[in-house]
Amino acid sequence: MRALLSADDIDRIVQMAWEDRTPFDAILLQFGIREAEVIALMKSEMHIRNWKKWRARVQGRATKHTALRQEDVGRFKSRMQRTITLNRISKR
Repeated sequence: MRALLSADDIDRIVQMAWEDRTPFDAILLQFGIREAEVIALMKSEMHIRNWKKWRARVQGRATKHTALRQEDVGRFKSRMQRTITLNRISKR
């Protein structure tokens, strides 16, 4: 899986997985990577402490799973959201 992904693709997948409102289905449609593969990728790309925090936050979150979402939850990206490049959050 990782051999087929460029560094930019991995960076974008990490960014999408980190966003609360981006469902795993969107990552599957765009990159062909299932939820379990995204979790494994996140684990390999992040420090274990950060991965545990992310996993605890994402697990069971309705906005990360399209089937559990309410219809009124749409896509949203704040202008204040920091950009993530090379898996590091840039300073403002």
